[in-house]
Parts: sequence; C-alpha cells; structure tokens
Amino acid sequence: MVQLLRTKPVEFKLFAPQAKKVNLAGSFNNWNTKELSAKKDAKGSWLVKVNLKPGRYEYKFLADSSWINDPKCNSCVSNTFGTQNCVVEIK
Repeated sequence: MVQLLRTKPVEFKLFAPQAKKVNLAGSFNNWNTKELSAKKDAKGSWLVKVNLKPGRYEYKFLADSSWINDPKCNSCVSNTFGTQNCVVEIK
C-alpha cells in the first residue's frame, strides 16, 4: 500500500517589533525571499504559515534586508555563507 505524503501547516514566528517587513525563505521555496511574507500582530510578532510535506528543511527570516535565525529553533547547520541556517523536521 502506497501512503501519500500529506502536507502539514507549519507556523513560523519571529518576534521583531521594530521590523517593517519580514519574509521567510528556505529550502522549501528555493530560498525565494519575496514569496512568503509574514504578517505582524499587535505584540510585534511576525507569523507565516507554510504547508510542508514530511522532510527536513533549512530556513531563515529576512527582516528589513537582514537575515535572522529563528531564536526558537534548537537545530542549526552551517551554510556556504559562513553563518547558520535553522532546521525544521516535519514528521
């Protein structure tokens, strides 16, 4: 029996009250910095939801032209730019 890989809504959140614009980019969208715009709530947190299939993905936030790691992420890997990318695993 073949089991279909279903997507799951995954929430990415960044507290950055001073930011004017926050986007999410990662291996799930070929690091497209314009595709996934986050919405800001009244408390200064930016939120974006992405439907992801099970797997391992690297990602970062882009806040006002600065790359920022997810402070709530406890798994990071080195990237080719000498910094770190966050890692999320979807079961």
